[in-house]
Amino acid sequence: MAKAKAKKKAPAKKKKPAKKAAVKEVLLVGSKVKATIKEANCNTGGDAIDGLNMWVHWLIDQGTARAVANGRKTVRAHDFMVM
Repeated sequence: MAKAKAKKKAPAKKKKPAKKAAVKEVLLVGSKVKATIKEANCNTGGDAIDGLNMWVHWLIDQGTARAVANGRKTVRAHDFMVM
């Protein structure tokens, strides 16, 4: 009796990478952030710099919006104070 032909395996499906939030330009000095965290006897996670960078971008957005709302083009320190 003849052997049955082996079925060909379907090619493995490629996994799509997880969707990430829009990547924005890094405004931080990563080594300085890591050094400051290390001084507090903590470790820096792989996503810590990205998370902090997103927070800084948010603060800038809030500060610029507040300056414009107050009729100014100059963003001042008090524009970043979020309460």
